[in-house]
Amino acid sequence: MAKPGYGKRSTPGQQPRSRDDFALLPTRERYVAGFVDHLPDGAAMSIKQLAKQLPLYGQQAISTALNALSVAGHLRRVRCAVGAGDETRWAFRTFWSRTARDNEWWNTYLATETAARTAAPAEPPAASVRPAPAPAPVAVPQQRTAPEAAPDPAPATAPTAPTAPAAPAAPAAPTAPPAAPSPAYLALAELGRKDIRLALSADDCAALEALATEWLDRGVSIDYLTSALTAGLPAQVDCPPRFVRRRLTDKIPPQLPTTAPSPAPSTGTPAPRLLMECTDCGRPGRPEALPDGLCRPCRAAHSGSDQATPDPTEVAAVKARMANLRDLLKTP
Repeated sequence: MAKPGYGKRSTPGQQPRSRDDFALLPTRERYVAGFVDHLPDGAAMSIKQLAKQLPLYGQQAISTALNALSVAGHLRRVRCAVGAGDETRWAFRTFWSRTARDNEWWNTYLATETAARTAAPAEPPAASVRPAPAPAPVAVPQQRTAPEAAPDPAPATAPTAPTAPAAPAAPAAPTAPPAAPSPAYLALAELGRKDIRLALSADDCAALEALATEWLDRGVSIDYLTSALTAGLPAQVDCPPRFVRRRLTDKIPPQLPTTAPSPAPSTGTPAPRLLMECTDCGRPGRPEALPDGLCRPCRAAHSGSDQATPDPTEVAAVKARMANLRDLLKTP
């Protein structure tokens, strides 16, 4: 049961096992449910795998039993997106609950992050690399060597050491590059290119930089600042620096209240996307659209098969009627 295919995932909050588990189910469904309940988590629960393990029933009978267990509230089948980008693939899982659950419980549980992380395939643990043991020291036998002659004693007066040459002078430190101009300075410098009537010199941009920075601090963009300064210009501007200063002072935007910073996203791995599918045909959909774990056509077929069960008295009446017709055909 280690092959992939709707691997089993147990839901939390189940009641302990007892002899009365699945007592209200028919014989076939009770037999299949008892077998599935004792499977370990991760075991394959596809129809083919269960049919191989349960020789009393074929694939069609196993499929019908799983549909009945889904309607009874014991299982739901889902698919989980694994990977990111172009490498996304689907992993199929079956959530199993020994305790029968209603549709509201299943919808709430499958919408939680716990269910999504439970359905995600477990990553193989990284193999721990053990450091190689240090080689044992090799024993070297002691060698017998002749005693070395003692060195001659040093002379009493040591020769004078030569004087070290003078160290070269340290190179001069490189000059720091000039600081880059601020966005407000660049916006003022671009006014002359937008409209020649507002051409400013370098000294004018430096003098008006503080006023333009105050605009940007209030949340406006460079385009907004440029549009406010160049809109509705007169035919002739005699003094561009004075005109720009007047507009920066008179048309300054209001101070908007600062919004609370949005909470930073969690640094952990995001929960994978979970999508429920029909237990019978495998059609994907939201849990609310698949009550009892079945899509609308499969649910109608399942309800119709339950209602089409003939009454034993009607079966006996039909058999008697057919026997009477055969007797009439035999008479000459």
